Amino acid sequence: MKRSTDRILTTHVGSLSRPDDLRALIQAKQQGQAVDEAAFEARVKSAVAETVARQSEAGIDIVADGEQGRVGFIPYVNERLTGIEPSRNEIASYWSESREYKAFPEFYAWASSQPGAAGTAGRTRWVCTGPVAYKGHAPLQRDIDNLKAALDGQRPEEAFMPAVSPSNLANWNRNEHYNSEEEYLYALADALREEYRAVIDAGLVLQVDDPLLASYYVMHPEASLEECRKWAMARVEVLNHALKGLPPDRIRYHTCYSINIGPRVHDMELKHLIDIMLRVNAGAYSFEAANPRHEHEWKLWAEAKLPEGKSVIPGVITHSSNIVEHPELIAERIGRFAQAVGREKVIAGADCGFASFAATCEVHPSVVWVKLQALADGARLASKRLWS
Repeated sequence: MKRSTDRILTTHVGSLSRPDDLRALIQAKQQGQAVDEAAFEARVKSAVAETVARQSEAGIDIVADGEQGRVGFIPYVNERLTGIEPSRNEIASYWSESREYKAFPEFYAWASSQPGAAGTAGRTRWVCTGPVAYKGHAPLQRDIDNLKAALDGQRPEEAFMPAVSPSNLANWNRNEHYNSEEEYLYALADALREEYRAVIDAGLVLQVDDPLLASYYVMHPEASLEECRKWAMARVEVLNHALKGLPPDRIRYHTCYSINIGPRVHDMELKHLIDIMLRVNAGAYSFEAANPRHEHEWKLWAEAKLPEGKSVIPGVITHSSNIVEHPELIAERIGRFAQAVGREKVIAGADCGFASFAATCEVHPSVVWVKLQALADGARLASKRLWS
């Protein structure tokens, strides 16, 4: 994994808006409608090429496929595993029992009524009904091939591919087969290791998406802070089991507070989480740092003692607002982290993805590209100051 050796490198978290026609195809497939698979795969490939080109044009150094063919950053993998199937006519609510929802019920009732509302709608419940094993080699290889084909003619510094963590998948899919939650988690970890390894073997950087590490606290008002920390430490052990034998310097880890675009007053503070996050066997750590609930937390990194050889990927633009950050502000944010951990250990990123699910988008697509351009412009300003 490259580091910012002579300038601040730029990246994002992974998900980007799908074109309208591709989004319609993804939704049709999810609803069980007949879709021409060859036409669908061709459109995914062309959409990946388009989004990689636009990332390069915006000045992003470490690019991704934008998750163009995926229904969402978690459920994409359900069809790649044995033993996982949808529970018919069962919808699971995502935020209704959270600390935030209980504190601001009027806001969330209003927010959920808005078209395409992010982070508020229910979701189809999937369940584990049998032994879990990985069977998604063919679709994963298509994803890899599409991204590599899109890189041809472009000149990014590197490319990454996101993959879901075991704990987020277990939270999404209820266990009805294994004797315990721990047994289920480790079965998922063993299966997902195959995807992780394949991404790295393909020469790409693996990003493990694990927002639940940070958002578990807000989602479980019945749990104390210490209980949430204990839960998080156990899930990091499971993730490290999945990453066993894989090179940390080809792995970046992402956690965040999900796609809740709301008051956010019950987010778990980074000071209660940073030590646990740094236990993940990864070479870089991606986290929220651009929204008003967490921007001040950059100071913690001066005391965190980032391990040798590790990097941070702080969000310097946010998915929780359509306001485009000024490049000067972005440069200031980058400068703070460079002061805290060293300039070569900072890669400028985003708080979260911009379209974590095909059916929703956190920021309007026309604004996302301007945000990414501002990110690149801010990184250039910061680089000029840091290397002058």
